[in-house]
Amino acid sequence: MSSVFPTSSGLDRRHFLQAAGVGVGALLAGAGLAGQAEATSGAPRLRDGPFRLGVASGEPASDGCVLWTRLAPEPLAEDGHGGMPRAGYGVQWQVAEDERFRRVVRSGTALALPELGHSVHPQVHGLRPGRQYFYRFRAQGHTSPVGRFRTTPPTRSRGAFTFATASCQAWYHGHFSAYRDLVAKDPDVVFFLGDYLYEYGITAANMWRNAPLPGARHELETNTLADYRVRYSLFKTDPDLQAAHAAAPWILTPDDHEVQNDYADERSYYGLSEEDFLLRRAVAYRAYYENCPLPPLALAHGPDARLHRRLRYGGLATLHVLDARQYRDAKPANTEEQYAPGRTLLGAEQERWLYRGLRSSDTRWNLLFQQVGLVKVTENRVDQWDGFPAARQRLLDVLGERGVAPSVVFTGDCHRSIAGDLLADFADPGSAVVSSEFLGTSIASDGDGAPTDNFTKDWMQHPWMKFYDGRRGYVLGHADADAITAEYRAVPYVRADNQAAGFALDRFRVEHGRTGMQKVS
Repeated sequence: MSSVFPTSSGLDRRHFLQAAGVGVGALLAGAGLAGQAEATSGAPRLRDGPFRLGVASGEPASDGCVLWTRLAPEPLAEDGHGGMPRAGYGVQWQVAEDERFRRVVRSGTALALPELGHSVHPQVHGLRPGRQYFYRFRAQGHTSPVGRFRTTPPTRSRGAFTFATASCQAWYHGHFSAYRDLVAKDPDVVFFLGDYLYEYGITAANMWRNAPLPGARHELETNTLADYRVRYSLFKTDPDLQAAHAAAPWILTPDDHEVQNDYADERSYYGLSEEDFLLRRAVAYRAYYENCPLPPLALAHGPDARLHRRLRYGGLATLHVLDARQYRDAKPANTEEQYAPGRTLLGAEQERWLYRGLRSSDTRWNLLFQQVGLVKVTENRVDQWDGFPAARQRLLDVLGERGVAPSVVFTGDCHRSIAGDLLADFADPGSAVVSSEFLGTSIASDGDGAPTDNFTKDWMQHPWMKFYDGRRGYVLGHADADAITAEYRAVPYVRADNQAAGFALDRFRVEHGRTGMQKVS
């Protein structure tokens, strides 16, 4: 997407900044960087507990992280304001070394404003690396649940860490019981790789979770800011999701359903004009920020948001978090267009950013976290990297360059647990392996699933594919100087209730200095 204003279609992005933007003052106040004294002293008292959506942390660093909560005593209030008056409220936050908060080491106040759905995103700094901390919020005499996070190791440390990847949590298709197993595994960080929310209307036809229909407000597809806010509230009231957020910091990137199915850059495939779609994308990105533990830099400016970013885990791993929706070319009209050399999934600027980061990384590993399958499967998967073969080849070429640190790719979207190696040239099955990819299944989307299904044959027809299972769950990872390990974990069902116990499906290991993945017995 071009950053030139106005766009080639004549649309002036300043219009979108006015229609869906947020002032700098509100942004800084919500981050605890300004405006603490501006809370309305005469604001109505909050009689009911405002922390019904839980707490979260994100973007862990060696000296701190981002904290999050959103005041919502009535989360499903139809106006999207969570039962909050249209006034600012001071929200105190504390970070402590112990769960009982006897040793508070950092504290402050952020201002929860109606412009940001009464969410706050305080940024905490000055903590010690590689340490566990606890945090909580207070507002008008109410105290939030306690969350915990661990800071990353010092810059040069190659200390190991555990992590989980998750994606695709269609609330109406099932319970989020896989998160209960994830919390028990106590990862240092969780990567959420898209489809945190689904925009579809929820009706008896797609309501597979054994719970009452959520009401008339949810029968229609999301379109307005209020629609997205209420839909996030519905999903975030799930207790297992709240527990997973409280248990570890999250690093998130969206896919399509946070806005609209299959969207590409400024294009909707469901009848919206470009202007109407950009307005929808603007409010969807804003609601995404309001409801996730993201840094202030991720807040959308109109329909544009900087969501790809690079983080470090000490000297062990460089984490490249990609955005595969906001800049991609449209679906190809034919095979000739599909194979056009200039087609891009990430956009030219993000491609250059990624390649520079891969080549300049000084850590032991490069880890890529992204939305859609990179491994080659079939030409018919035009919404995946299969629809962008030239762009995929450019990335594979860089991953295979001499001097680029070994890489492993983690992916969401496909609603199946799948593992495969990435070849230098997929047209030559005997070509070198340049990386490996672990695709995670969904938390709840598509219901219970089964070990095999109608897509098994398509994926497993290739010699570079190593594993396939169609049940719900997540990936549990471990990274150290010697290897990256990925364990596929699943639950037997999600539609019936949220008591299903998790279990291991299979486990794979990518060793440093040895190409390709190996199954761990």
